[in-house]
Amino acid sequence: MSDDFARNLKFACSYYKSIAEVCRKVNLNRAQFNRYLSGKHKPSANAMMRLCDFFGVEEFEFLLPHDQFQRLLQVKPKSHPSSAVHLPEVDHLTQLHAAGSQSLEKYLGYYFEYYHSMSSPGKIIRTLVCLERQQHGVYYQRTERFQEDSQSIVCHGRYVGSVFFLTDRIFMIDYETITGYEVTQTILFPTFRNKVSRLTGLKLGASGSGERMPCCARVVYEYLGTNVDKRRALSLCGLYDAETDEIEDSLKKALRNTIDDGEWHFRARH
Repeated sequence: MSDDFARNLKFACSYYKSIAEVCRKVNLNRAQFNRYLSGKHKPSANAMMRLCDFFGVEEFEFLLPHDQFQRLLQVKPKSHPSSAVHLPEVDHLTQLHAAGSQSLEKYLGYYFEYYHSMSSPGKIIRTLVCLERQQHGVYYQRTERFQEDSQSIVCHGRYVGSVFFLTDRIFMIDYETITGYEVTQTILFPTFRNKVSRLTGLKLGASGSGERMPCCARVVYEYLGTNVDKRRALSLCGLYDAETDEIEDSLKKALRNTIDDGEWHFRARH
């Protein structure tokens, strides 16, 4: 973990009354937090996700050079403490987590997600997804990194959400955390093999830019393992031509959004 991360974390904490307040709100042990501040230890994926959510930044932003991070944080909207009001949806989500998280252990880890981009028609997008258990449920983060063309700036998107295994399907729902403009739902077939390789299903959402058209697309999750080089994995994320040689033919075939004769609905493919 770079020295910049420790300096950036200290700077982010300076917006609050004390380190103790930050630890309490993020639910992290103070002694462990001090090790992050000293630069001696790297946060786990779970701890890093909570820090990013609390401070409203991306993981890659926490690793930026300190001067650049300072400028970025100074222009970001400040996060507000969550309200103590009990929201009705909390009870429903708690019930779903209790019913639908016990069968997800073998699915935890990192995936490449593939589908035909909703904002860049004709392109396949590859994103990085991490599923992990937090307390009594399973949650995930989906990170986009893409460039429309060689002249465009690199765009980033971060989605966070919940995963539920209900009867014989995996249900995922998330929202985009940077703009708050999008909610997506994904339904995947589980695998009945001991080892997870690929999961297929459907994704429903709306393009994040342009006409904001609601779309449904076939999706493939390619399992990478429980430990990956995240920087390397993110460097492979982006937009690809539909016929690119950098994506396997079998995977491209599984992503085709075709409807066969006699089908009345747009259906997922095993």
